[in-house]
Amino acid sequence: MKRLKKIVGYTLLAFLVYAGYVVVSTGYFRTIENTFNGKVVKEIPIEGAEDIMLVQDTGFALVSASPRKKSLDEQEKLGGLYLMDLSSKDYSIKKVTADLNIPFAPHGISMYKMDSTHTVMAVNHTLNGHSFEVFKLRDSVLTFERTITNPALVSPNDVVMIDENRFYFTNDHKYEDGIGRLLEDYGGLGLSNVMYFDGETYNEVAKGIGYANGINYDSKRKLLFVAEPRNFKVKVYNANEDGSLNFIEDIDCGTGVDNIEFDVEGNLWIGAHPNLLAFSSYAGGNKETAPSEIIKIVYRGTNDYTIEQVYMNDGSEMSASTVAAPYQDIILTGNVMDEHFLVLRPE
Repeated sequence: MKRLKKIVGYTLLAFLVYAGYVVVSTGYFRTIENTFNGKVVKEIPIEGAEDIMLVQDTGFALVSASPRKKSLDEQEKLGGLYLMDLSSKDYSIKKVTADLNIPFAPHGISMYKMDSTHTVMAVNHTLNGHSFEVFKLRDSVLTFERTITNPALVSPNDVVMIDENRFYFTNDHKYEDGIGRLLEDYGGLGLSNVMYFDGETYNEVAKGIGYANGINYDSKRKLLFVAEPRNFKVKVYNANEDGSLNFIEDIDCGTGVDNIEFDVEGNLWIGAHPNLLAFSSYAGGNKETAPSEIIKIVYRGTNDYTIEQVYMNDGSEMSASTVAAPYQDIILTGNVMDEHFLVLRPE
């Protein structure tokens, strides 16, 4: 009987320790204060605008959106890529995949420019599985090129192109369901990875990451940045010519970092989730809102960086921010599944 009581006691203690770890490590106790030195210029009525990229030197932005409050069947019918005119006073936006005749529920996107043409890659999640869809963007016309599938696409989240043939991407989970996924999400089990395609083969180049999410490449400094939201970090790697990575350091951001964009000076802009439990509840349909945060990281070198909070909101303006793309005097900020995204103008 005493032995049984000890087992029960130790089990209860282990559970309490684990529960405490989950609550603390996901930002549950973090104070959320509405903070932004600026104003909301416009709400753009596009649902689930999860990723946004600037189409460099054109005054346009490309928006990846899927209505994630709906079923996957509906998402793959209604999801799409949108081209947004940043030079127009009303920030006009149009769907450029309206005539696409494949199931399409896009997630992360990337672009590579050659001459006057951009190659676009989009992560696609459908009932048939995961894939990358490749397009050509000339002027304001998007043309579908091909579909890429491979067993290496376990749970792709984001992708970054190195050139027309080579790219890195993140798998945010090793397990798509069951106890394995539960431990990855709440136990902080680092099983996700970064994959590299060299034009012929797929290779795992980084692993042991807690929910590998946004990814971006600084070609001038040959640095690869990977968001690790479960541990509130951005991981920094040196990218070698053969695609392999050398880990440099973790940037402790104090928030659940998501997609990573660069400004013209090479600074990192990141949409983030300051409370991951609130985000999880919101994403599961159990909570009406979730807080949003935007941070800016000035990365000068190893152990030499500064982090600035640009925007925080309790979800009343926009829930679950995922991306922040700065352009001139505005910031485009998207989200997981709100019915709109925001154009912000800092003062």
